[in-house]
Amino acid sequence: MSPARPLTALRAIAVTATLPLLLTACGYGSEAKKDEPKADAAASADTGKKLSAPEVRIGYFPNLTHATALVGLQEGLIEKELNGTKIKPQSFNAGPSEIEALNGGSLDIGFIGPSPSINGYVKSKGTNLRIISGSASGGVKLVVNPDKIKTLDDLKGKKIATPQKGNTQDVAFLNWISEKGWKVDPESGKGDVSVVRTDNKVTPDAFKQGSIDGAWVPEPTASKLVSDGGTVLLDETDLWPDKKFVITNIIVSQKFLKEHPDVVEAVLKGTVKTNEWINANPDKAKESANARLAAEGGKPLEAKVIDPAWKSILVTDDPLASTLKTESEWAVKAKLIEQPELTGIYDLTLLNKVLKAAGKPEVTDAGLGAK
Repeated sequence: MSPARPLTALRAIAVTATLPLLLTACGYGSEAKKDEPKADAAASADTGKKLSAPEVRIGYFPNLTHATALVGLQEGLIEKELNGTKIKPQSFNAGPSEIEALNGGSLDIGFIGPSPSINGYVKSKGTNLRIISGSASGGVKLVVNPDKIKTLDDLKGKKIATPQKGNTQDVAFLNWISEKGWKVDPESGKGDVSVVRTDNKVTPDAFKQGSIDGAWVPEPTASKLVSDGGTVLLDETDLWPDKKFVITNIIVSQKFLKEHPDVVEAVLKGTVKTNEWINANPDKAKESANARLAAEGGKPLEAKVIDPAWKSILVTDDPLASTLKTESEWAVKAKLIEQPELTGIYDLTLLNKVLKAAGKPEVTDAGLGAK
């Protein structure tokens, strides 16, 4: 970004949403994996009035940007609010597969990025899902080979990876390039900078082999690249005036929300308490998230990866709705999507009820709530 560009222009670059092309911001593949909670975490006091559903199916990604889900499940903080209703967790590696599960009726609530949230809402003409809470902000970095790239201007002529054509980071990088005055064809990725679409699972090896010169990627991929000798040239958080932008939402099937609002409210009580616990106990929460990741992937992240990655992610109940709105506007400006109708994508009624009861400030939907 050239120094002459105002922050108001910068603020919209960071996480632009693309509709028909996208994977979620932190995708590591495409298949869903079912999982069961720990025996002790699944325990419930089982007292008081039973909720209206015997189980709730919750989807999430085994990524640090889904820390609310990782810690909330690992510590039993969500299920403790469900009063006997059992959680059936499902681990996904890509946004489209999670949206497909929601559409197909095999998932009730999901942690997911802004791009698939918009995609799922628009493709169903507003009949499929609602965003009911925020979950995380930040956790996206531009990491480069310091021997080849020392300044942002040095990116011209280099090969920079993004997770997938049209995904959140890909569009953010394309817009950043445009603001520099450089040209890149968004379809092929060819131009003044070569945008190489590379699965996050492959990016570290590609970086070590020298087939890419850097990457605009989410955590923990960014910190994996740093551990392999890369340098953080830009933290996306610094592009936003308030240093906050949505990276993970909580969504719900509109059918499930209508039929089981008490269950949705209980889940939100759990996520609010989880975020409070994470912020109050960052080191314990990091260990908890890593334990859940180990259960998902077979081994925990090394300290040199998880420590810097964890610090760059902010868990938050606020969906940061204005940033999602801006992301959508920039996708339209880039001619990657037609103007979407997003009115109604948010329903923060239950979240604000939970926040008010907890003595916390309510959050806004930036005018994108149901009328």
